[in-house]
Amino acid sequence: MIFAAVGGTFTAAGAGAAEFDSVPGHVIFHSPASSGIYVGSPGIAILPNGEYIAKCDEFGPGSSERSSGRTRIFASTDRGESWTERATVGEMYWATVFVHRGGLYLLGNHKCYGDIVISRSTDGGRTWTAVRDAESGRLKTDGQYHCAPVPVLVHNGRIWRAMERLGVENRWGTFQAGVMSAPADADLLQASSWTVTNFLAVPAGHPARHWLEGNVVLSPQGELLNILRSGRPGPVEMAVALRIDADGRGIRLDPDGEWIAMPGAAGKKFTIRHDPESGRYWALINPMLDIHRNDAAPGTVRNTLSLARSKDLRHWEIHRRILYHPDVKKHAFQYPDWVFNGRDIIAAVRTAHDDGLGGAHSAHDANFLTFHRILNFRNIAPAGEQVVIP
Repeated sequence: MIFAAVGGTFTAAGAGAAEFDSVPGHVIFHSPASSGIYVGSPGIAILPNGEYIAKCDEFGPGSSERSSGRTRIFASTDRGESWTERATVGEMYWATVFVHRGGLYLLGNHKCYGDIVISRSTDGGRTWTAVRDAESGRLKTDGQYHCAPVPVLVHNGRIWRAMERLGVENRWGTFQAGVMSAPADADLLQASSWTVTNFLAVPAGHPARHWLEGNVVLSPQGELLNILRSGRPGPVEMAVALRIDADGRGIRLDPDGEWIAMPGAAGKKFTIRHDPESGRYWALINPMLDIHRNDAAPGTVRNTLSLARSKDLRHWEIHRRILYHPDVKKHAFQYPDWVFNGRDIIAAVRTAHDDGLGGAHSAHDANFLTFHRILNFRNIAPAGEQVVIP
């Protein structure tokens, strides 16, 4: 049966209604382009009881992103086959969803370029703590902050997450990169628990046009790095690496090791995680295929989703193409958030696709949140062909 998410409830699509047969994966949520509300910031986590939690937020002219973020929480009790909406969380935007010491958390901004906020659920995402002040989850109020559903890393007794702040120019692209951290056993809703690094602007004359949506990763040498998309032009797409001080108080650029060749990393968000079983780093990326070089600017081409891997964070190879659509204007599989699930990878994706109602407003302005499972990912033979994902 085909399901459409309308106003937070799921109803069977009938004749002349939405049609999702061509949408890959499992549809978690759909918002038609006519609503002026687009699907953003996908996230996914696994609860201790095995349930899956997915989330997205709303952006676009019909949304309240500029005054108060709105995040939707969904749950699956059958390994992603079907989904129900559990909650809507106000004043939450661009948030990472993660499980820590039995609690489920959202960590992001209260609106587009807003305060840094965090909320906790202890009942599987049905209810959430109210963010009011520095004692209840309002962590930083001194700037216009930016982020995405980027990874949370627990290392050396601390929990780490990247964050950006707008520069004094107060416009998109003037992002200053930073990292926040707290003791792993602290009350994460207390602002006093958190340490924040300096926020580093792109130096004048630096090849990066901007840096944002960083991944805090532990390198093979035991160094904490913040790896970000860079906006650097050129035929080889590059991510940029910043070094994080072990005490969490500083972040800096190291010109000797700042550039990482990584497909899709110049202008599109990616998520990196380390897999102890294979000893490799893995990422879901949006590479630019050669056949689309003349179709649009590289940062806007998100019609291919691929699984990439690396032994050292410095040298990346595309392991498999996962999803592809030949159109780059109104189709995209972007902002993937994913986690390991035994032998598989499960992912939530911001998807722009046909829906029987005219499709997405644009590739960027997605109309679906979709769920995907990459089966037995460690043992898939490397290839560039598409993998069929249930």
